[in-house]
Amino acid sequence: MEYEPVIGLEVHVEINSRSKVFCACLNNFHSPPNSNVCPVCLGMPGVLPVLNVAMVDASMAVGLALNCTISRWSKMDRKHYFYPDLAKSYQISQYDLPLCHDGYLDIEVDGASKRVGITRAHMEEDTARNTHTIGGGISGVDFNRCGVPLLEIVTEPDIFSADEAFAYLTALKQILEYLNVSDCNMEEGSLRAEPNISVRPKGSTTLGVKTEVKNVASFSGVRKAIEFEIKRQVKALDSGEAVVQETRGWDADRGITVSQRVKESAHDYRYFPDPDLMPVVVDDAWEERIRQSLPELPQARKRRFREDLDLSEYDAGVVGMTKDLADYFDAAVVAGAPAKQAANWITGEILATLAERKSDITACKMKPEALASMIGLIGDGTISGTIAKELLPDLIESGGDPKAIVEERGLVQISDSAELEELAQAIIRDHPGPAQEFRDGNKKAIGFLVGQAMKATKGKGNPKLINQILTDALSQE
Repeated sequence: MEYEPVIGLEVHVEINSRSKVFCACLNNFHSPPNSNVCPVCLGMPGVLPVLNVAMVDASMAVGLALNCTISRWSKMDRKHYFYPDLAKSYQISQYDLPLCHDGYLDIEVDGASKRVGITRAHMEEDTARNTHTIGGGISGVDFNRCGVPLLEIVTEPDIFSADEAFAYLTALKQILEYLNVSDCNMEEGSLRAEPNISVRPKGSTTLGVKTEVKNVASFSGVRKAIEFEIKRQVKALDSGEAVVQETRGWDADRGITVSQRVKESAHDYRYFPDPDLMPVVVDDAWEERIRQSLPELPQARKRRFREDLDLSEYDAGVVGMTKDLADYFDAAVVAGAPAKQAANWITGEILATLAERKSDITACKMKPEALASMIGLIGDGTISGTIAKELLPDLIESGGDPKAIVEERGLVQISDSAELEELAQAIIRDHPGPAQEFRDGNKKAIGFLVGQAMKATKGKGNPKLINQILTDALSQE
């Protein structure tokens, strides 16, 4: 029998507010263990939580960016389960009335657009962190993470391949970074993706039994876990076995999923409204304030780069990859750089240089205005592209004014026709073979001769003028 996979994704996003969601403790991953705790996040009897309004603002921003409806009235609920990472034996979350619901995110897969429905984005608190690396068979619990603001984003079962899941996660992470609501660091647990995977006979509309996969530390890991789980479930069904609804863990070293526990249902958690917390009531003015604060989002920015600045699909995607990079590009264009040339330098030499140094655009000391200035110096013939490439590493490392540096180092391009004509004759005399090839019809031979002229001028010759002078000289013989 032929099967098709059906996948839904749960993504947990730690919100980067200064304090935790229900108390004033510092929200800082790098603090010493159990140093950012208080009676509230430790679950002591009699304490009263207070909802952090910054968490609501950030959650609404994400919801609006994902085209969700913002509930005018939502509440916090208690989700009961017993585990060492949860001191009070329940997690404050949202159940039937989440803050954000019924949204969507459009993604691109293999050049085609696909819409993934967003069921809900609800607020909750993170749990503590269990540590099993203390040594001597001892485990510990770090409660610094307990109470950290957490937004859970749940999709509809609209994803039908590992590649689609990867594209969704990539697009979602890009939006979260544009909004600056989370650092999205998967290694530190700021972003955690948990796929729910089932398979069904192709053509069927009934969902199969799903498994949820946890402990996946990267998007590529999510892709591999989904691919493995699809094969595992298909193999089980083909051999007459039943797929069990359960939680499975991803073992990256072995490239397999392993059973952890039978999956709980909603009634197992015994949800009920938290009596210590007021409902969240959002009016039109509050929602509009958050809507107006949203930046230009990735898809809209990429569209503007294509339609208004005439960038290619590839260039628009690269310069719009992160908000910092897109801001840099926009600033260079505002400073006078032609959009296409600015994009070429950013997607080529600049990103390559930064990649060699294992850094990103935020570490670039060359201001966007300096990039525009450098492109202008190339355009008016002051320097060649070769000279610009030589200057670029220093500009990225130390900044400065390209025009002043060019003058200080004596790098002004040679554009004197008489001087270059004399040089061209010397190049033709010294390299008769390539010169004759050009005369015989091999027009590509001119490239070698131009290269020799550029070498002779130490990169300061005007390559366009040199090309023209050499062509004219050889054509007249």
